[in-house]
Amino acid sequence: MQFKKLFVASVTALLSASVLVGCSSSTSKSQVPKDTIRISEKDVISTMDPSLNTDMIGAQNINNTMDGLYRYHGKELQPAIATNIVKPTNNGLTYTFKLRKTARWSNGDPVTADDFVFAWRRTVDPKTKSASSYLFEGITNAKDITSGVKAANTLGVKALDKHTFQVNLEKPIPYLSALMTSPTFFPQNQKIVKKWGQKFGTNSKTLVSNGPYKLVNWNGTNNSWTEVKNDKYWNAKNVQVRKIQYQVVKDSSTALNLYQSNKLDRVLLTGDISKQMRGNKHYSVIKQNSTYYIELNQKRHSFFKNQKIRQALSLAINRKQLTQKIVGSGTVATNTFNASNMAFDPKDKNKDFTAETNKTAKATATYNLTKAKQLWKEGLKETGQNNKQLHFTLLGDDLEISKQQDEFIQNQLEKLPGLKVSLSNIPFKSRIARAQSGNFDMVVTAWSADFPDPINFLTLFTTNSSYNDGKWSNAEYDRFVNKALNEDANTPSARWEDMKAAQNIANEQVAAIPLYQNGQSFMTHPRVKGVDFGPSGDYNMVSIRIK
Repeated sequence: MQFKKLFVASVTALLSASVLVGCSSSTSKSQVPKDTIRISEKDVISTMDPSLNTDMIGAQNINNTMDGLYRYHGKELQPAIATNIVKPTNNGLTYTFKLRKTARWSNGDPVTADDFVFAWRRTVDPKTKSASSYLFEGITNAKDITSGVKAANTLGVKALDKHTFQVNLEKPIPYLSALMTSPTFFPQNQKIVKKWGQKFGTNSKTLVSNGPYKLVNWNGTNNSWTEVKNDKYWNAKNVQVRKIQYQVVKDSSTALNLYQSNKLDRVLLTGDISKQMRGNKHYSVIKQNSTYYIELNQKRHSFFKNQKIRQALSLAINRKQLTQKIVGSGTVATNTFNASNMAFDPKDKNKDFTAETNKTAKATATYNLTKAKQLWKEGLKETGQNNKQLHFTLLGDDLEISKQQDEFIQNQLEKLPGLKVSLSNIPFKSRIARAQSGNFDMVVTAWSADFPDPINFLTLFTTNSSYNDGKWSNAEYDRFVNKALNEDANTPSARWEDMKAAQNIANEQVAAIPLYQNGQSFMTHPRVKGVDFGPSGDYNMVSIRIK
């Protein structure tokens, strides 16, 4: 998994129904390129370096231009650079991947086992400063490497020959095959990475591709870019669309107008516009394994360490109103930071993980202003803040929908006596930087899972997680997560119980304030076919077609 921190830009604007009248066609059919699909994106690409990317936008474009060992086709895992889906040996501790001899980089270099060895070592090397390096834990020596105890070249990976890549584990990793679909685990061309150094992944000139497309016309900051078919891709015969053009559109009315005038083929809609287009036959909603939540900075403000204060803040937010009146777009109010309908009990596939932990979640995240005020009062007394005016700033993205979402949350929280909330809505990249550096009071953020397992979300809030921006910490929670990752990793039922126990602790203590599970609504031109979404909500461009 990329374990992409949808530190996500929450997408575009809430606007009036007036833009929905008619469906103009200022661009004639003859002007619509026959071999090109034109797609709106919600923000710019932060980086194309697989070791450094942390967001969905970068992950989607890396998936478009790169291939790992496996690739999702819908919910089905299929071999990509690997020739087959590998079953582990040595009691689940060894994976040996045979690589396609036909796989090549766009510069003509062969894709080899050494490309995987180099990429994985680079990502775990502390010098790279990858926020995703902890995902390699469980691979031999990975944790010691990321901790600076051992050298990167001691990682448990080998190139047995040019086209045989072996991975050795310290413990079974039950979701390792799914991890192989994540850009974090993709190969990297050592020659190119070494050539460009820190500039690698910052513009299209610094990149080579081994996937379906090549990224062109991207300078690192521009609001539009193009991906063209990579004729050296091993599976090029099944890539039917020659060109993909992306355009950043932060405003829903603009996106819809571009769609209606045949200037874009697929656009993302939010808010009122999304609601009003629901009856259109070209409208669709994609549910995603991603959730939005608020983190409270306990390192900056010890006040937030009080459990009753966190519970009060959570109970003061009416999530149903937030999703129905503000966000829309298929989002669903949630009372937990884990995604629903993503993972199911190994003993009963009809039992969803969040349903089995719903009792504790409902108790702390079901809107109840009366209870919130009571807990707030008790928390103020316990923290010595009685009769004081408290002022905190909520950090969020600068998109219009994000601003309106945060204004709603501000209004809800200020119903707690003595609490004043200011808003700071800043560009996506700036918000990421401030959150990661701890320069915030409260921040609206999100997480998207790359494979269907609750551990995606649970590892976020362990004490030493690089993504635990709020610095919530609980030793018992850490213990259960570590059990699921270690001693019970190869025992599905015990591992499931560990994860449930951890989730219940996080729910009760309000490790983060859950808001909603993401769903994205789209308008798609009928000429576009084969839009194939994987478990994390990113789509597989190999399957896309033009009618």
